[in-house]
Amino acid sequence: MGSGGSTGRGARLAAAEGPDGVEQRLEVRGRQVPTELWAQQGLRKLYLSDAGLREVPDELAELQHLRTLALDGNELMEVPEAVCDLPHLAHLYLGRNGLQGLPPAFAQLQSLRCLWIEGNFLAHFPRALLQLPELRSLQLGDNRLCRLPSALPRMAGLRGLWLYGNRFQEFPPVLLRMDHIRVLDLDRNRIASFPDLTGLASLRLLSYDHNPVRQPPCVGDEVQLVGDGAQEYMEARQERLQSQQRQEEEEEEGTEAAPVSLEDGAEDAPEDGEGESVALTGSPEET
Repeated sequence: MGSGGSTGRGARLAAAEGPDGVEQRLEVRGRQVPTELWAQQGLRKLYLSDAGLREVPDELAELQHLRTLALDGNELMEVPEAVCDLPHLAHLYLGRNGLQGLPPAFAQLQSLRCLWIEGNFLAHFPRALLQLPELRSLQLGDNRLCRLPSALPRMAGLRGLWLYGNRFQEFPPVLLRMDHIRVLDLDRNRIASFPDLTGLASLRLLSYDHNPVRQPPCVGDEVQLVGDGAQEYMEARQERLQSQQRQEEEEEEGTEAAPVSLEDGAEDAPEDGEGESVALTGSPEET
């Protein structure tokens, strides 16, 4: 993630962006972030991806205006304390490190909207995440999770949840209470069956590929599926919906009143405008 890269012979590029939107590039040598970076306290974005970092200096906390931070693809064994002291951080990328958990102080990141923490060693869902009300996108793929906490619905703002490549052996039942989830990725787990998911009214995309399921999950008509049998399922659904629409249109046409011919009942029609009077006033009994 981010704009980092290698310059050869042990040096890697870091990228930073200030309030003016101008990006600058700095070399990271010997796993050390350039010290001049910490003097730029107005930085909004900082990309230190694939820089071989094993730690991040405490000076990171001085970048109080930072909104995007990419530390993915490094050798971090724990989340640097300074990361938890960035009050405006909205996008954080920690994928492909050696993390086994998140510290309690992670709950201080109350502005966080997007967290990518894929490709680590998380065996338990980090409890600190349950205290982040602004979180919209949570990428937890390729970890070691096998269950989710019952308190997950506290994350009412969550719209996208990626859980591919974990160790779920059954569909986590708590997900049935995630009413606002729109994207759910459970690819590459060990789930043999799915419950009826039509109750997830906001769901728009479900990936269940590479699970030992025998048939596609039952979902709402608006949901796109990715997985074995998904294409056939969606084609059959489309045919059913089109057939249903045609039937409804035919029923509507059948209930419309047929036009009355002027010749019908002409012999009984009153003369001298009497018919108009009756049509307007009704029968004597009615008046």
